[in-house]
Amino acid sequence: MGNKKNLVVIESATTEAVGLTRRAMVQRLLAGMSASAGWPLLASTHPVFELLRSGAFPHNDAVFDSAEELGQANWKPAFLTPQQNELLAALAESIVPGSTRAHVSRFIDLLLSVDKRENQRRFVESLTALDAEAQKRFKKSFPALGEEQKNAFLTEASTGSERPQALETEAEKKQSALYSHFENLKGWISGAYYSSEVGMRELGWTNDYAFAAFPGCAHPEGHH
Repeated sequence: MGNKKNLVVIESATTEAVGLTRRAMVQRLLAGMSASAGWPLLASTHPVFELLRSGAFPHNDAVFDSAEELGQANWKPAFLTPQQNELLAALAESIVPGSTRAHVSRFIDLLLSVDKRENQRRFVESLTALDAEAQKRFKKSFPALGEEQKNAFLTEASTGSERPQALETEAEKKQSALYSHFENLKGWISGAYYSSEVGMRELGWTNDYAFAAFPGCAHPEGHH
């Protein structure tokens, strides 16, 4: 987490309309990365980054057309179950506040529907693992927890390292696995959030510019 920094302009787009599509947002983030800027809160090896930057995905008009319909009242998940989507939406809002407004869970569902089976399997595994741990500790599914319980749980889940071979106790191995699942979900959530108009505006986008550097975490209450 950190304070916002001044952003370096790499592209002017003053003639564009006020709103940009998800396709255009992704293109601007990728343009920033080509100018040596990192994707906010996201490792370049994460599946969501690989998916968004792949040569095939930016030209998949059907997927990006569907992304423009995520706010519809009759929206239904394409890959996740309704219960899994509810869980993801709750986790996303707690990890990156503003995710609900940015339709993060819905965009992730769309991405997963065209992703590799291994990435789909690991995502569901991480989602299930975090909720199972929440139910074990609080006797409730994560969406039903109070804000203090959510914050306490995610604070602990976000603390650790992925070095199971160096751990000695079962408790340490369990914490490492929980941390790994948290990091996997955080990558999907941050990738979906910062490729939305809501996320780009948080970074300083004002319809006119794309940037070569991104600020630090703007969510002191989030779990980044």
